[in-house]
Amino acid sequence: MTSRLSRARHKLLTELQSHGLDNNVVLDAMDSVARESFVAGSFEEEAYADKCFPIGHQQTISSPYVVGWMTHKLDVQKTHKVLEIGTGSGYQTAILCKLARRVYTVERVESLSQSAEKRLHAMGFFNFSTEVGDGSLGWKNQAPFDRIMVTATSPTVPQNLIDQLAPTGIMVIPVGHSDDTDQRLMKITKDEEGQVTQELLGYVKFVPLVGEQGHTDKDLKSSVRSS
Repeated sequence: MTSRLSRARHKLLTELQSHGLDNNVVLDAMDSVARESFVAGSFEEEAYADKCFPIGHQQTISSPYVVGWMTHKLDVQKTHKVLEIGTGSGYQTAILCKLARRVYTVERVESLSQSAEKRLHAMGFFNFSTEVGDGSLGWKNQAPFDRIMVTATSPTVPQNLIDQLAPTGIMVIPVGHSDDTDQRLMKITKDEEGQVTQELLGYVKFVPLVGEQGHTDKDLKSSVRSS
């Protein structure tokens, strides 16, 4: 990492703290993952700006604040088995790998899944598994999961994902339509008896979770997914 990027990373982490992201475990994980490795070369010098960048296939890498905030609310522990819906560039996957025992990540675009897997292995991450498929259906044969992170908006919380959430588990998911100006970022919690509660965390903007229990392909017309 160049000295300029190093200073930019430090400045970004300070900004995230000033905006209320004071979870040191999450900040340390973000500090240890080189975001420039996940952005296209033309954007490398801006890798630590708090904004998203295109990664191809009409998709983007999410802004650091969104990544940090959602990760903070997921409350990942070292013993946890985590399901991520939307691998994208692999940046969020890397942060989760730093925090969890193992991460299972699903991506609908095969080339993105393959490139993310290669990138993560090259960076020394091996506590994850990838799958190409319909994220709205989760990863049934690996369930249950202690935590579930969804990086695309669904019209409702997919029942398959609720079913795959373990007792005392937490899911963080954007809910709303792809053309909504503000989508609801929801925290879904399942208690020991399997009862589910929902908490509104704030408002975000993601593109549609396309699949059997998400949006249809028609919703992709003018959308760009953050992941």
